[in-house]
Amino acid sequence: MKKEEKIESNGSRRNFIKASATAMAGFYFVPRHVIGGPGFIAPSDRLRVAGIGVGGMGSGDVRGVFNSGKADFIALCDVDDVRAKGSVDAHPKAKYYRDYRVMLDKEHKNIDAVTVSTPDHMHAVQAMAAMQLGKHVYVQKPMTHDIYEARMLTEAADKYKVVTQMGNQGSSGDGVRQMVEWYKAGLIGEATRVYCWTDRPVWPQGIPWPSTTDTPPATLDWDLWLGTAPYKDYVPNLIPFNWRGWWDYGTGALGDMACHIMEPAFRVLDLGYPESAECSVGSVYVGEFQRGYFPESCPPSSHITLRFKQEGKEDLQFHWMDGGIQPTRPIELGPNEVMGDGGNGVIIEGTKGKMMCGTYGANPQLLPTSRTNEVSVPQTEYRVPEGARGHYNNWVDACIGGYGSKEYQQLSSPFSVAGPLTESVLMGNLAIRSYDYRVPRTDGSNRFDYPGRGIKLVWDGPNMKVTNFEPANQFVKREYREGWKL
Repeated sequence: MKKEEKIESNGSRRNFIKASATAMAGFYFVPRHVIGGPGFIAPSDRLRVAGIGVGGMGSGDVRGVFNSGKADFIALCDVDDVRAKGSVDAHPKAKYYRDYRVMLDKEHKNIDAVTVSTPDHMHAVQAMAAMQLGKHVYVQKPMTHDIYEARMLTEAADKYKVVTQMGNQGSSGDGVRQMVEWYKAGLIGEATRVYCWTDRPVWPQGIPWPSTTDTPPATLDWDLWLGTAPYKDYVPNLIPFNWRGWWDYGTGALGDMACHIMEPAFRVLDLGYPESAECSVGSVYVGEFQRGYFPESCPPSSHITLRFKQEGKEDLQFHWMDGGIQPTRPIELGPNEVMGDGGNGVIIEGTKGKMMCGTYGANPQLLPTSRTNEVSVPQTEYRVPEGARGHYNNWVDACIGGYGSKEYQQLSSPFSVAGPLTESVLMGNLAIRSYDYRVPRTDGSNRFDYPGRGIKLVWDGPNMKVTNFEPANQFVKREYREGWKL
């Protein structure tokens, strides 16, 4: 992709959305049946969709889009024939491909939109290829593997005037909207701290790369699965799930769950880019009292602290914890009351009170919880029909309405919102990977120093650069394997 002029950011998602809406107010959007053109379909038409990665979570995405009652799958693509079988059987008229590039080349005239539900390391190239053809895209969370990719997709969505949505369905739920209304009403005052936590990972992390290799099954195209990642011989048990714990393919517990769990606080507080990140990382022991060094693998647990500037207010401390680490229970929470939903949750602390929710913004509560049913505030936020279950319909309706339509303005997680969220999520991984960055000592001792430990990474969000620890910048944008490009 040629370098395009970047969208100027002032760090506020809401300001960007307002500016976009103001700019669009001066245009009259003419439906496709009048002017034609890629990326727009007549309101009377059904959405014609192609799916990339249609097994596992992808099968759920295919089902969710199809169940909107307004979409048909014209083509399906997966590198794993066994995993794809359920979707293929459910849509026998859809043409089946292994290589998404071949599918887009042959089917782009027949489709309006694309779903992308592959491992993290392939999201950006697949979504970009579809957008460059003027196709609307629905992309699983996290939106991308790298910060650079998230910025490029966010800018591309605006350039190509396509409808976009990230697969964090809680952003369509009623819970996060209730929390926005509580915050606007001043029920907890000004936010000072946020705590987010998850019991993930539930896959192996903090381990050495397997030494046992094997021949990939004939039903799997291993080279296509690797895609942008460096070539390695096939190893058992990496697919379909355990890839999440390896940096070449996944983004760890943070990438898997933070787009669900951090999103409520981002929406409530209208956060932009963090100004710094720091972390501590759980240890893995091999042998007696010796920490294993496994730079290819995400850590088994971590605690990340992001700091956000708030104009005219105290800086916001934003804590992320995974691997079973949890914050101290709020004193306002009764001893038998569940914090969050148990394994996961969000607490927003303010100058006048606190509020809490579970994964996807579910079950929002003021603290003490007795306050929840004692207060009433006006409903000011749009409610997506069917809430989180309507996340697919929210995207399908916007695709049919077209870029800039009323339905487009009601999108829950367009890239203009999902992009900055994803960048902040992945900023945590910059801190994690810097924590484990090591350099050999020069004293001939075969020992190493870890210069990234104990420091705070200072982040220049608009320019996507750590300004005080250069080694961290290698993780902002990774190098693709030869033959792949964004």
